[in-house]
Amino acid sequence: MSTETERDEGKNEDDRNGDGGNCGGAARRAGYRNVTDGKGRVYRIGESDRDLLGHSRKLMVYLPWIAMMAISVSEYAYGSAEDTLSRAHGWSQSDTFWILSVWVFFQAGIAFPAGWLRERGVLTARRAMYLGSVLCLVGFVALAHLESVAAALVGFGVVGGLGSGLIYATCINMVGKWFPERRGAKTGFVNGGFAYGALPFIFLFNYAFDTSDYDEVLDSIGVYVLVVVAVCAWFFRDPPPNWWPAHIPPPTGTPAGAAPAGDRRSTASLAKNPPAVRQFTPVEALRSGMLPLMWLLVVLTAGVSIFGISFQVDYAREVGFGPLVAASSMGVMSVVNGVGRAVVGWLSDLWGRRTTLVVVIVVLGLAQFGVIWAGNVHSQWLFLVFAFLSGFGGGAFYPLFAALTPDYFGENYNATNYGLVYSGKLISGLFGGGLGSMVVGAWGYDGAYALAGGVSLLAAGCALLLRQPGRERSRPAAAGERAVNRELI
Repeated sequence: MSTETERDEGKNEDDRNGDGGNCGGAARRAGYRNVTDGKGRVYRIGESDRDLLGHSRKLMVYLPWIAMMAISVSEYAYGSAEDTLSRAHGWSQSDTFWILSVWVFFQAGIAFPAGWLRERGVLTARRAMYLGSVLCLVGFVALAHLESVAAALVGFGVVGGLGSGLIYATCINMVGKWFPERRGAKTGFVNGGFAYGALPFIFLFNYAFDTSDYDEVLDSIGVYVLVVVAVCAWFFRDPPPNWWPAHIPPPTGTPAGAAPAGDRRSTASLAKNPPAVRQFTPVEALRSGMLPLMWLLVVLTAGVSIFGISFQVDYAREVGFGPLVAASSMGVMSVVNGVGRAVVGWLSDLWGRRTTLVVVIVVLGLAQFGVIWAGNVHSQWLFLVFAFLSGFGGGAFYPLFAALTPDYFGENYNATNYGLVYSGKLISGLFGGGLGSMVVGAWGYDGAYALAGGVSLLAAGCALLLRQPGRERSRPAAAGERAVNRELI
């Protein structure tokens, strides 16, 4: 049975999540009430997005999306730039792969400490974005001007990786908090920008990037990232803890005096992906067993994805495909990787998050074997087809984990909980890039791609074990709550 606690208009003790300004003034003028369900979960209702922001929450989708497109060049276009970087600085292929691996390590590793600082009010969303944009600029300048491999590892790998990770984690958490009732499609859309935003740079690096101008190009890209991210960051603001959209009843039922039933898309999404039974702290999420399982799945699937990003262009050249096919395959992977994230985010709202995740990981695994087949028969069109499928599977699981984390553990600690889940990419960066290079050297491309396919199919089997903590035990109570709430309407 749900209960309500009234809050006086004008109070906003949760304003610590924002950065002040006009948005804070709008929030202080809005009244709200807390609705508590039978399991103790609190929903803060009564405040609209315009009350809190002064404008539609859709801006909290478009701005993170733009920022994600800006930083995508660091990962998804890197493979197309590595040959020129090797010639310009005298690096080996292994050197360039390890630089990317270090970047991935720190890009994923910063998510947890950044989330911890954000949830304690030490680092606001806006400041995290500003800091990240400056670090990204430093990373590109280092990649352009530092010839020492060790210096490039620190400059681009460590500093640039930390910058991109701060931006990535902030953008993903932002959209999840503002759209708790239909986060799959929104998270997928924002996450997609991290892949297809690199498309112009992939072709730039393949056709207009050489030892005569590489430093100027990289410096310009660094400035571009700094400016775009900083402009987007100015408008960033988190909602208060437990916030729920005013025009959509919380899923415990419609309490007396609440708004009428929301739109059908939100209702369908909540039916397939019910919100967490309560707000789990990071320790509680770890003890549930589901967060460690999600971490393991990220390790396995992200490793396969990073392997494909790192080696697809080189494999295309190895089997005799021309530069256009090599560049196009990476372009196809980048676009489909990004578009696929948006599509599966939308599908997960309809099918359920776990079902969609299993399908995506299976597609990723089968695509690795398809790449081997296309290379062995020297079919360019088949190669592009499986590049399409590999790109789809290799990116689509990211927004699913980003949506699953608050679905399972709630929104209040999502920055930290998702930081823990996403930290699985720390390990993935090592065996997907650097160790992947060693496997290619020892087993050849066929052996490496076969191993990647097997790892992905193993991950799909593990994904079947995912369960929302507490949901099975709470089903009878939930049904009773719905019956009581129907009487209240």
